[in-house]
Amino acid sequence: MVTWRYRAGRVRWIVDGNNVMGAGADGWWRDPVAAAGRLTRALDDWAATHDDAVVVVFDGRPEPSLARRAGGRLSVEFARRPGRDAADDRIVELVAAEPGPATDLRVVTSDRGLAGRLPPGVAVEGAGRFRERLGMPLPSRRHGRR
Repeated sequence: MVTWRYRAGRVRWIVDGNNVMGAGADGWWRDPVAAAGRLTRALDDWAATHDDAVVVVFDGRPEPSLARRAGGRLSVEFARRPGRDAADDRIVELVAAEPGPATDLRVVTSDRGLAGRLPPGVAVEGAGRFRERLGMPLPSRRHGRR
């Protein structure tokens, strides 16, 4: 459950957790719970450095070890149903439930389908760029590729 309260001028970040994990291409699929734990720790550390509120949404069943990281400025959410686009649906619900202006929201995803479902005014930051913001590694690029 999201624990933050709206405060004028404070940015509220809603993070597509699986999309950000996937942007790392670091073998997260071999142990998705551990990868989600790394992301949640990085988000918790990052949230502690500023006054913005952060909620991360993951696919799959709720994982107690991840939910325990919630508190302060970080909330951890899980899709409410299994299946395709379940976390996306939850993110859209969270955005719709926000009491403040859409311009105070930032949704982190590289999923164009999800981005297209957001109302006008909601800023979208790509998963790779956000990983850099968190200081998390990105996949190495081969020589000559961009």
